[in-house]
Amino acid sequence: MAALERSHRDELTGAYRRGFGEEALQGEIDRARRDDGRVVFAFVDVDGLRAVNNRDGHPAGDALLRDVVSAIRSEMRSYEPIVRFGGDEFVCAIGSVDLEQARRRFETIKDSISGRGGGRTISVGLAELQPNDTLADVIDRADGALLAARRARPPEAR
Repeated sequence: MAALERSHRDELTGAYRRGFGEEALQGEIDRARRDDGRVVFAFVDVDGLRAVNNRDGHPAGDALLRDVVSAIRSEMRSYEPIVRFGGDEFVCAIGSVDLEQARRRFETIKDSISGRGGGRTISVGLAELQPNDTLADVIDRADGALLAARRARPPEAR
């Protein structure tokens, strides 16, 4: 069982790999629909990873990715999935919360990451599950919210 669990995890960050992770995210949708219907998806992007890799080397970039996942995990329940969606992108599902509660949780995560120094930041887009949403629908809305949040920042902070 332990080997099977490890095969579904990204070896660098410990987050779920995308394939299995999408199943875990769908499981959170199914759980929400059986329960109170509330789940918020967060699309998280690590800002400036390429610059960190170029300036400080790939080991520093790897450490940044691990730190981001650690900060996210510290504010989530053990069963809530964190999925590595791309090189520096993660998708998370937070059950039984509304958008404002999720926003506050991610503000705490952002503060934790920036408090570690080195100009480390993340961008986050949030989307609540709607009654007729598919997994792709809610992830697309969270990704759109991430892009909108980036556009709203000053150019030097993007």
